[in-house]
Order: sequence, then C-alpha cells, then structure tokens
Amino acid sequence: MENALARIRTSLPQMSKIATRVAEYVLAHPRDVVGMSITELADAVDASEGSVINFCRGIGLSGFQQLKLSLAQEIVQPVQFIHEDLDRDDATGTVCRKVFHSGIQALSDTLSVLDPAALAQAVETIRAARRVEIYGIGSSAPIAEDTHYRMLRIGLDARVVIDSHVQAISASRCTSDVAVLTISHSGATNETVASTRLAREAGAKTIVITNFGRSPIQAYADTVLFTMARETRFRTEAMASRIAQLCVIDALIAALALADYDRSTDALRQTFDVLSIKRF
Repeated sequence: MENALARIRTSLPQMSKIATRVAEYVLAHPRDVVGMSITELADAVDASEGSVINFCRGIGLSGFQQLKLSLAQEIVQPVQFIHEDLDRDDATGTVCRKVFHSGIQALSDTLSVLDPAALAQAVETIRAARRVEIYGIGSSAPIAEDTHYRMLRIGLDARVVIDSHVQAISASRCTSDVAVLTISHSGATNETVASTRLAREAGAKTIVITNFGRSPIQAYADTVLFTMARETRFRTEAMASRIAQLCVIDALIAALALADYDRSTDALRQTFDVLSIKRF
C-alpha cells in the first residue's frame, strides 16, 4: 500500500476532530509511528484504539499494521513531494517545473488509490446498461465531453449533459437500465450531487469519479473511482486534477473496449472511416 502520507494530507480537511489529531501526529512523526504499538499511538493523541483503527480505514487502509507498513516504505524510499504552490516571484522555468511535476505526482498518487475492483464494477455496470449519461459541471465539463466522445468511438449509446438544469431533468427521467457517470473533483458541487441523487432515486446505477476522501456525492454512488490531486492556493481544481480524471477515463474506456473486443474494434473502424472525410 503506497502513499499513506499523501492519503492523509488529501483527506485531512474532511476528518473529524479525533481523526485530525491522529493525522497531524502521523504527519509530524512518521518514523516514530512505525515503531509504535496501536496503544502507544492512541495514548499519544489522547484517543481510543478504535479511533486509530477508524482513522486508518478512513484513508483506505485495512488497519494500523498496514499504516505502519506504508509509512516504513515511504521512509525507506522517500517520495519527493512536489505539490509546491506557485510563488509570485517564480521564474517561468520554475513555474513549468512545478506545474509539470504536480501533474506527474497526481498520476502517481491516483494510481495508488484507484481500485481495480471498482473499475471492473464500473465496466460491468456500463456494459449492462442500455444507455450511459455523463454529468460534469465547471472544470469537469470538458472531461465529461471527452468521455462522451470516447464512448461513442467504441460504440456505446452515451449522452453528455453539462447544463445543471438539463442534468436535473435528465437524471429524474432515468430508469433502471441507465448508467450515470458523474465527474466531480470536489464531490461537493450542488448541481452534480443533486443530479446524481435524482438519477439514483429514479433507479439508475451511478458511477462517480471524484478526488480521494469523503465527499457528499459518494452517498449516492454505487461505484466510486478515486483520483488524488492536491489543490494549492493558485491551482484550485487545476490541470493536475483533470489529468488524473482523464487517465481514469482512459483506463475505463480501455477496459470497456477489451471487455467487448470485437464490437469495439468494429465501432472504432467505422468511426475512423467516418472521420476520415474530415481530413485531407
């Protein structure tokens, strides 16, 4: 299990008071925690052993031993944290380095939290559906539109909705044979949370792509595919989060195509021929 420290940093704003105490201690003393028992850590942060276990499970780990193993791995092979915020005095070359490294780190971190079983479940949900509806608002809208294009290319019946009013109407009209894919970095955008809730209440199967940690939209998701991209002062919902979302979509489309290889290759061939008239 990789990136326990990154998981903690990403989840910290949504943690309870007790979990926050555990998190801040682990972040400040990772080497010490590796040598501690669960009782010693609980005493150090004035919490119960159960609270420590709940903290570990809240960041996607099975328990305290897995936390220690992950911390030990990071201490032996330290990760260079490159989530540096931009500074007003940064030279152009420094800006380029920080932005590119942030994208690279987001991809590495996302790979560590993306659950292959959840991706497989999303594939089966989409394959079983008569139609796929794709929702995204704001910076997630271009990702939703790209997902729509990619699904059409492999022969799926897909629709994309990026207007919040149309989303609400469309979601309320869903049926049990519809799959809804919602893309929301924060998982807390009112419009997409409401649309996902309406779709699920109407009987649709819901898939959500959102950043790692707890968020309101997860309460209405049958399947969650996590990204992990850290926001900074000047880069809220920046390209790093969209790069991570696009890579998750890429993996989803590839898995869908491979699951129905013959149909997908035929659809790709037909759409390539159609698009060829657009080229000289």
